[in-house]
Amino acid sequence: MTNDKQYNVAVVGATGAVGQKIIQYLEEKPFQVNNIKLLSSKRSAGTTITFNNKEITVEEATADSFNDIDIAFFSAGGAVTERFAPEAVKSGAIVIDNTSAFRMDENVPLVVPEVNESDLKNHQGIIANPNCSTIQMVAALKPIQDAYGLQRIIVSTYQAVSGAGLDAQNELTNQTKQYLNDEEMTAEILPAGSDKKHYPIAFNALPQIDVFTDNGYTKEELKMINETKKIMHEPELPVAATCVRLPVFTSHSESVYIETKESNVTVEEIRKTLANGSGIIVEDDPSTQTYPTPLSAADKKEVFVGRIRKDLDNNNGFHLWIVSDNLVKGAAWNTVQIAQALVKNELV
Repeated sequence: MTNDKQYNVAVVGATGAVGQKIIQYLEEKPFQVNNIKLLSSKRSAGTTITFNNKEITVEEATADSFNDIDIAFFSAGGAVTERFAPEAVKSGAIVIDNTSAFRMDENVPLVVPEVNESDLKNHQGIIANPNCSTIQMVAALKPIQDAYGLQRIIVSTYQAVSGAGLDAQNELTNQTKQYLNDEEMTAEILPAGSDKKHYPIAFNALPQIDVFTDNGYTKEELKMINETKKIMHEPELPVAATCVRLPVFTSHSESVYIETKESNVTVEEIRKTLANGSGIIVEDDPSTQTYPTPLSAADKKEVFVGRIRKDLDNNNGFHLWIVSDNLVKGAAWNTVQIAQALVKNELV
């Protein structure tokens, strides 16, 4: 049965990279949009953005912006979410938030629709979109968890600079020019804008994303660990993460080691299970050097998996290479999918 109802939506952070992609995907009509309100900071208000061939003026987000809004997409930083999301909920909107503000709140569903869509029915007005690197990993591992169980996950990430925003992308471009011109590279943003030291990312690899915590893990690593357990409904599942920033503009890559609960699973069974998974494309043929890369995954909505092989020492161990566009499935598209699922399940 098709849902012909039309919905009023708001996009907070409409002028940002993720906000613009959300608008782009809403134009593809995943559900019927009646009115769209585009919101931003005071600085960006007044600019115009085209939606369905209509010029719409971006307004400054205020507590009163959400009257008559059904679904509010937030992608403007945690402080903005904390300030305005409760106001949006008070006005009757369902908030889908792209920041980390509410992800680990036990009253807020943390959702990847292919993995835990049923958690949406427990929402109390706010739904959190997980960390980009978490999304692609759990999307790929869900079919394996369902079929064979999981007893361990160890992930090393190779993350694109776009995950740190437009300024980080510009810094990579500038540093590349500086390096090639034999000039000293200037670093002001990475590995973490708020941290004490900054290092060049061009022609480099930085084993730090976000700031360090007291246990030696970075906040990004803890996000992956804690969010994975919450989304997969396995609080006791052992998960370890090392998150690394590379001089790549778009798409995160991950080397993931898993151990299945079931023994004697074959690579071919894992491959087949993944190929049947929702939103997953298997690109895995060593004989033709077929595997996903950041460039090949850019601007695509799916999660790509390759280099599937059995561990040589552990019969239950497997290695996978998982790649996805961090601004698409890792952010904007997953957010729109959540809204689509709310509509489909008549939860909005």
